[in-house]
Amino acid sequence: MVIKPNDRVVFFGDSITDCGRDRDQPHALGQGYVFLINAWLKYEMVAPELLIFNRGISGNRIYDLEARLDEDVLALDPSVVTILIGINDTWRRFDSGIGSPIEQFHASYHRILSRLREELNPEIILMEPFLLPVPDDRRLWREDLDPRIGVVRELAVEFETSLVPLDSQFAVASTWVQPDYWLPDGVHPSPAGHALISRHWLDLVEY
Repeated sequence: MVIKPNDRVVFFGDSITDCGRDRDQPHALGQGYVFLINAWLKYEMVAPELLIFNRGISGNRIYDLEARLDEDVLALDPSVVTILIGINDTWRRFDSGIGSPIEQFHASYHRILSRLREELNPEIILMEPFLLPVPDDRRLWREDLDPRIGVVRELAVEFETSLVPLDSQFAVASTWVQPDYWLPDGVHPSPAGHALISRHWLDLVEY
């Protein structure tokens, strides 16, 4: 897909997207992969009219994204929307006993994508949630997260979106160096991990 100089690009997700952004500043980008993508696009394209919005909120699950879709995405009238969600739907099961049944996860995600297609029809990029075994007990989370990754892949096919296979990419990168180099707690990226995300997003687009 092609990023154009006058595009409005929204990144929608949880803490991995949020990455410390100042939510009182509508154009704040945080310190993670959204910041890096913005920097590279602005450098390569020299496009002052290109607008990048970070709409990640720490702790969000798929249901939170659905609840704020109108205000944080549709109201911005984006031409490109990227979604990264799912790890907190798994995490809350293991730290708080709060479930997110896979059927409900699928249904909520499907409603989000249906509304995007029907009301704006932007270019859509889905990114897989991801996990590395840091600490080792994160391995137990796989039984819950893997079906969510499957849902994201299925929805990418159904809605004809682009897909960034981040879980696979982090697994490959962890054959080069220990996993905590990329994800110190198995979930939240280091600066190198954010660079990995931004690199694979940028590799997917033309500009």
